[in-house]
Amino acid sequence: MSQAVAVALLLSLTVRPSRPLDNGLALTPTMGWLHWERFMCNVDCALEPDNCVREELFMQMADRMVEDGWKDAGYEFVCIDDCWPARQRDAQGRLQADPARFPSGIKKLANYVHAKGLKLGIYSDVGTRTCAGYPGSLGHFETDAETFADWGVDLLKLDGCNVPNWTLLAEGYKNMSKALNQTGRGIVYSCEWPLYEWPYTQPNYTAIRDTCNQWRNSGDVYDSWSSVTGILDWAASHQKTITPAAGPGGWNDPDMLVLGNFGLSYDQQQTQMALWAMMAAPLIMSNDLRNICPRSRELLQNPHVIAVNQDPLGRQGVRVASPASSCGRDPCPGTGWPWRC
Repeated sequence: MSQAVAVALLLSLTVRPSRPLDNGLALTPTMGWLHWERFMCNVDCALEPDNCVREELFMQMADRMVEDGWKDAGYEFVCIDDCWPARQRDAQGRLQADPARFPSGIKKLANYVHAKGLKLGIYSDVGTRTCAGYPGSLGHFETDAETFADWGVDLLKLDGCNVPNWTLLAEGYKNMSKALNQTGRGIVYSCEWPLYEWPYTQPNYTAIRDTCNQWRNSGDVYDSWSSVTGILDWAASHQKTITPAAGPGGWNDPDMLVLGNFGLSYDQQQTQMALWAMMAAPLIMSNDLRNICPRSRELLQNPHVIAVNQDPLGRQGVRVASPASSCGRDPCPGTGWPWRC
């Protein structure tokens, strides 16, 4: 989707959400911070000690979230993505954190985050290996769920790389959901099930809704306007399929907010924030909170925009018009605000 066909979203009053995942979590879209888009799989702590995936990074982000108003604005999760584990499981078959980059272990990191009044998220994969090649959870769902619960984890993002056959995706995601529930700990479950099924078949969103608290439908967001608008175009093109599944307890996840990085103009940052809010999307930032532009911080902490996102009715906005059809031109170049036409 180009800027000339940027989507306009209005809150839908007709969509009725289906039955939520019965764990009582994510009754409004989750809000927090995730390392992936900004820091990727940077594990070279000798060369880039301030920008590599290690425990200090997450402790520093937790500090910033409390001290700079993020927690007060509603952001509560500090989430670890790929590249945190050691390359091998321990002698008991359990995942273990990389000992050089997480010498204190995940449990102590969770304790640090919890002491700030925040919650910790972690990452694994439904396949044999994560997307970056670290140990996956296939064949270890119960063990990994128990490990995460023992560590005090509050959210699990489960990716979908390296599954022997795509037909195993549904079973794998369901098995991890059951394993998480059996631990007795409330762990928000973030799935990528539909993302990996779409190339083969239309996913069963009733089953996904019954299994996950949030789910990725389309590809990763990158720090560029074309990436953001591509995700918006996909969501609008598939809204009749994906929107009925969303509501309290389960959300369509268009991926991370990239405000405060390098690729978006200020107007484009406004657009992503506003449209993610209207789509009732999880507001998960990926940026460097230690060094963020004050204007970007103001956008991300805007209480009025956040209130739209956190509306307890949980109605996802849908596209009702586009500039191309309503006025035949881009009314506000670079902004994506077609209702200003």
